[in-house]
Amino acid sequence: MSAGVLSMIFLAIILVFVARIGRGKNTPSDYYVANRAFTGPQNGLALFGTYLLMTSFLALSGDVALNGYDAVLFGVSFIIAWLVALVLIAEPLRNTGRFTLGDALSIRMQERPVRMAAATVTLIVFFLYMTIQLTGAAAIVTLLLGVASPLAEAMVILLIGTATTVIVFYGGMRGTTWTQILKAGLLFVGVVALGGALLLHYRFDISTLLGDAASGAGSQSAALLTPGGKFGADTTDKLQFVSQMLTVILGHAALPYLFIRFLTTPSARETRRSVSWAIWLIVPFYVLVMLIGFGAAALVGAETIQSSPGGRLSAAPLLAEELGGVALLAFIASVVFITIIAVTAGLAISAAATFTHDIYRNIARHTPSEGQEVHTARITVVVLCVLMTVVGLLLMRQNLHFMLALNVTLVASSILPTMVYSWFWRRFNTSGVLWTMYGGLITTVVLVAFSPAVSGAPQSMLPDVDFAIFPWSYVGLVSIPLGFLYGWLGSKLSRERDDAAYAEMEIRSLSGAGADK
Repeated sequence: MSAGVLSMIFLAIILVFVARIGRGKNTPSDYYVANRAFTGPQNGLALFGTYLLMTSFLALSGDVALNGYDAVLFGVSFIIAWLVALVLIAEPLRNTGRFTLGDALSIRMQERPVRMAAATVTLIVFFLYMTIQLTGAAAIVTLLLGVASPLAEAMVILLIGTATTVIVFYGGMRGTTWTQILKAGLLFVGVVALGGALLLHYRFDISTLLGDAASGAGSQSAALLTPGGKFGADTTDKLQFVSQMLTVILGHAALPYLFIRFLTTPSARETRRSVSWAIWLIVPFYVLVMLIGFGAAALVGAETIQSSPGGRLSAAPLLAEELGGVALLAFIASVVFITIIAVTAGLAISAAATFTHDIYRNIARHTPSEGQEVHTARITVVVLCVLMTVVGLLLMRQNLHFMLALNVTLVASSILPTMVYSWFWRRFNTSGVLWTMYGGLITTVVLVAFSPAVSGAPQSMLPDVDFAIFPWSYVGLVSIPLGFLYGWLGSKLSRERDDAAYAEMEIRSLSGAGADK
């Protein structure tokens, strides 16, 4: 069975789920968070499915195949991010939020400016992530399907945009969640199948596997199993590695499209259970992905991976074809396709909730009925998905790596400091929120714009020009401390202080009292 046919079968199953169990009551609570009806294990599977972007599987395995030890350390940062989310983010957010980040922040701040700042930053993050997923997905999916061409990529973009619209428009959070659960199961099965085939090939002899990987790494063979192969050239390289690790850990712990998943459970206890379930899935998943990367270096070879049309993204598919032939390759290709749809659906429902609840209802001071609010959210989904599809078509075959660096850094530099201060610092106020949000946004954009992510390097968006003043693509080592500094300075320069509101926030964050209001 071809990858295209298998992909359509999986997509049909998802649409049947949406049609049969996706629709619920026509209320904001049901549309945005499924009336908080998902159990910890169900939400844990959905969190696992939401968290794992296409790059989590394809890019990381390719990085391990080409860079070995340093890429493994980078992969570990994704696991650490979930531990940070469990300890620092999940329970306080579930207890203080209702539908969006703006709900949590406005408990103790001036509502309109805080919601506008939170909505501005999170909508930027949502849209950039959706664009990255769509454009990157089109190239790799058409490559995996064996029909790589501009027309085929455009058709994939249109198909993903249409499927996302249907799932979120009709299914809301229920349909989106079941899509993510199905995607999580398929992705985990795919990685286990590929990793299991690799281990069987080597008779579970990891030592021989690593030895063959070093031999197949070509010019990188000496560095594949030792630190410093990618980030050890000089002090600047080492600092960039620290910056990248810090950015990934703190940025992924506070990703705004994960916020709404924390709000779909009936209690903080179930939220903790869901994050724990996600961790138990994420840890073996990333271990297997790293193993697959070394397997690709051993059985496919670094030169073959680098010379293939997809570059490092081809490492896992090439290994699948090597170990399981066309059948395993077709399954992996279809899983990647469904992964993209599940991720864009999660982004779309989060963006719709942010725009409709924070901007349309609260900032614009409209007081629509519950049915009218859901209707507006559905219109927002259609407009957003059409816009995402058009932008995806316009940016097709462009190098958008800088968007990924920008997004993760923006989250770590503006959203994370705001949440930490709001929950744990009594003196934090509206001015501090605005300084942190907008200051972190401006600083991140400026630093990334003048970094190698945009110009001056072969992998830059503009490789033929060079105005990279800042030496690192991931600028979090500078922008994250500045984000915290902006919050402290903005709060100190304002006389606003409401100890009673902070006491309410503290009680709600610890106990969950009033969380469903």
